[in-house]
Amino acid sequence: MKLILISQRTLATMKLLIQLILVAGVAYVTSSTAHDGPLIHTKLGALRGEYLRVRGKTTVVHSYLGVPFAKPPVGPLRLARPQPVQGWEGVRDATKQPYMCVQNRQISLNFGMDVEIPEVSEDCLYLNVYTPAKPAEDAKLPVMVWIHGGAFAIGSAFFYDGSVLAAYQNVVVVLIQYRLGMLGLFSTGDDNAPGNMGLLDQVAALQWVQENIQSFGGDPSSVTIFGESAGGVSVSLQVLSPLSSGLFHRGIAESGTSAMDFLINAQPLAVAMMVANASDCAGTKPHEMVDCVMQMSTEDVLKMAENPVLMFGITVDKHFLPKPAQDLIKSHEFNKVPLINGINNDECGWLLPAFLAPPGWVDGMDPETIKQSVAFFFPNVEDSRIIDLILEEYLGTGEDRVKNRDGFRELLGDIMFNIPAIKLSNAHRDSGAPVYMYEFQHPPSMLSPKRPSFVKADHTDELQFVFGGCFTKGHVNIYGTFTEEEDELCRTVMSYWGNFARTGSPNGAGLTHWPMYGAGGAYLEIGLKQQVGNHLRADRFTYWTETLPKKIQERKQQQHQQQQQQQQQQHSDEL
Repeated sequence: MKLILISQRTLATMKLLIQLILVAGVAYVTSSTAHDGPLIHTKLGALRGEYLRVRGKTTVVHSYLGVPFAKPPVGPLRLARPQPVQGWEGVRDATKQPYMCVQNRQISLNFGMDVEIPEVSEDCLYLNVYTPAKPAEDAKLPVMVWIHGGAFAIGSAFFYDGSVLAAYQNVVVVLIQYRLGMLGLFSTGDDNAPGNMGLLDQVAALQWVQENIQSFGGDPSSVTIFGESAGGVSVSLQVLSPLSSGLFHRGIAESGTSAMDFLINAQPLAVAMMVANASDCAGTKPHEMVDCVMQMSTEDVLKMAENPVLMFGITVDKHFLPKPAQDLIKSHEFNKVPLINGINNDECGWLLPAFLAPPGWVDGMDPETIKQSVAFFFPNVEDSRIIDLILEEYLGTGEDRVKNRDGFRELLGDIMFNIPAIKLSNAHRDSGAPVYMYEFQHPPSMLSPKRPSFVKADHTDELQFVFGGCFTKGHVNIYGTFTEEEDELCRTVMSYWGNFARTGSPNGAGLTHWPMYGAGGAYLEIGLKQQVGNHLRADRFTYWTETLPKKIQERKQQQHQQQQQQQQQQHSDEL
């Protein structure tokens, strides 16, 4: 395969923008000054939490922050699979946010949020629990476990608040953390460092839920995992993994799935070599590189996190992931649990182009600039003319710069989110498992002054409604206000998600009926008003799955014929 070379500057830009795009949701953090918070006794020990209130509900929520679910992955456990947590004596303070897992903290600081962002630490395997006040001893409330996004490189439980969802839907909300970047994904492609530690941390958190959530009023037999972007990918990967079987019973993947073509790192040893070169490791054999990583200081690990060229990926470790994700999806080898899977209608509307495209892109773009920008997503394309075929589909003649801009945005959205989501929904449906698909269509009104008028529902825009940002009383302010219609949309989205967590179906009283995704490709358009659509992005899906492969095959046949003709001509000349 011929490799299209990408400059280090382009790699650096891509790494930064993908991290930003996958974490750039509104931050929700709740704080209380009460020192006489709720006391709860678990199998591991006692916890003292906080009392919280949300707008529009009299329900008091109990929060327990920084609850450990695995041993700190430090020292000899740095690259190890998560180990069972040990209990504690006395009452543990559960009123402070946990450290974030090791990451480039400056990216979060650049968001300019009016709140103190936690420091980073390798000791970060903690979760936050939000539960409605005083559930009965045998309440057994549905449990919703949130997996944050951030390209498996940044993010934390700190940026979300489960109190509104807990209060409005009478569910127990758990926000988990997991190792990121090199510490979460470093792999040599063999038993020296199989990789996927961060995903195994997620499994450990789900095991903790099974063993302990009943103490918080939750039902371990009714667990829904949900996440957005890299969190949505994580949900989808947990559905694929045999290790997660029985640990959850429903899943919601928002704007991210395991069907993404660029998800799997097929050459983990090559990335490990890059780490060795960047850190002056003495040896280049797998065990020597592992020893080198194990001996790094936390400061050295942070330098790796800040290195713009190092991009770690999911590996086929034969443990968490027994086969490549695409193979498992095609063969329907996954946990056949009910699934909600969806996208926003302008996934790459603003955030991604704002970091990838050159200055002035808002006013229009030329085809050559677009070709250079999207080459990152086609590293193994043998013939650059295939990219020309794709651009012809999305840009047309390329003469209209505004049309080029919009085609560029649509193309990125299709590559990264839209087409993979439809592929996953089709596979889930064909396996016989229930699946509900959606397209979120409402851009939050308070963001309109900050973005061009052509931007619709961008990546992360649904998060404010999933977590009920309309009703939060957290100390991270949401700049601007929600309209009354948006308040209702908050209630609607939380109701769909909450109903699904309770029953495996999002439907309930007062809601537009959401049909199951079947042969007709029915999906729900979620906006200020909901309506049912069919065959989401059907023309583009046909292009990527039928038309383009056919054109690529025709191109290969033409090249083969040309090579044969050249060989025949050469042979004739020699005679």
